[in-house]
Amino acid sequence: MDFINKNWKGMALCLAIAIPSWLLGKAFPIVGGPVISILLGMIITLFIKDKREFEKGIKFTSKKILQWAVILLGFGLNLNVILQTGKQSLPIIVCTISTSLIIAYVLHKAMKIPSNISTLIGVGSSICGGSAIAATAPVIDADDEEVAQAISIIFFFNVLAAIIFPAFGSAIGIDPTSGEAFGIFAGTAVNDTSSVTACASTWDSMFNLGTATLDKAVTVKLTRTLAIIPITLVLAFIRTRKSETTEKKVSMKAIFPFFILYFIGASVITTVSTALGADPALFAPIKELSKFFIIWAMAAIGLNTNIVKLIKTGGRPLIMGMCCWIGIASVSLGLQHILGIL
Repeated sequence: MDFINKNWKGMALCLAIAIPSWLLGKAFPIVGGPVISILLGMIITLFIKDKREFEKGIKFTSKKILQWAVILLGFGLNLNVILQTGKQSLPIIVCTISTSLIIAYVLHKAMKIPSNISTLIGVGSSICGGSAIAATAPVIDADDEEVAQAISIIFFFNVLAAIIFPAFGSAIGIDPTSGEAFGIFAGTAVNDTSSVTACASTWDSMFNLGTATLDKAVTVKLTRTLAIIPITLVLAFIRTRKSETTEKKVSMKAIFPFFILYFIGASVITTVSTALGADPALFAPIKELSKFFIIWAMAAIGLNTNIVKLIKTGGRPLIMGMCCWIGIASVSLGLQHILGIL
């Protein structure tokens, strides 16, 4: 009862933002519910003079609901299907992820961009946009403004990719009779799942390929999503090692992302169940709930974000996002050419 009394107002406010954002995201998938939710939160917070009665609920939503979203996301991953279909694209996925992380690290040092925002942009660009940022933020203890900034930057380049890449792919001569090459390109070079599907669906529509490109792109994208697991574990280990050299000691147990273990467990449940004959459609509602929880958490992050500060400090992180985006797209196309896929 004490938990409800402390948190219900903030959670209810976030929920009131999340529901219309979820509906608008379905109507405008190229933008997506998480981005709409953050933007609405940032706007609404400007009109709230005193947030003290909402603070605890907002904080709970931005942290715990976000972790629950990642756990539920695991029910959308069948490890067998992903591994079987991902073999062809695995070298490209590994190289694009490495490229983004290296670029983010180099620019972090060269341009003196804060460590947390650099990590979030690097991980968000290389793995799966908002979901990767959602999983990484609690591990590195990123604040809400850093999360909002990273999500905003990823969103910007997602929209550009969804609009530009189909025409770009046609211009450089990607095979229009098959969805394979462009599907791999979209699955490895576009950040967020919503934009991957928008980009691949456009290619299918352009060349009457049914869902061939979309199926390939989504499977490649889900394979990329698995990288959330090792990267978050490595980041937790690095944070623990750093704490050993400072006065502020942080134990591995205190910061270990246990929700990632639950995420793995959810994936294993899906994999085993489908192998035993369960219909994958049974897990669709849970996957949809995970997406809604992300939107709910993004509302809280928007409410805790200073939009003026975000705009003032956004220049260098935006350049980082652009460099990661260009680097990933270039490596994806280059490796496809080397491997004979293009």
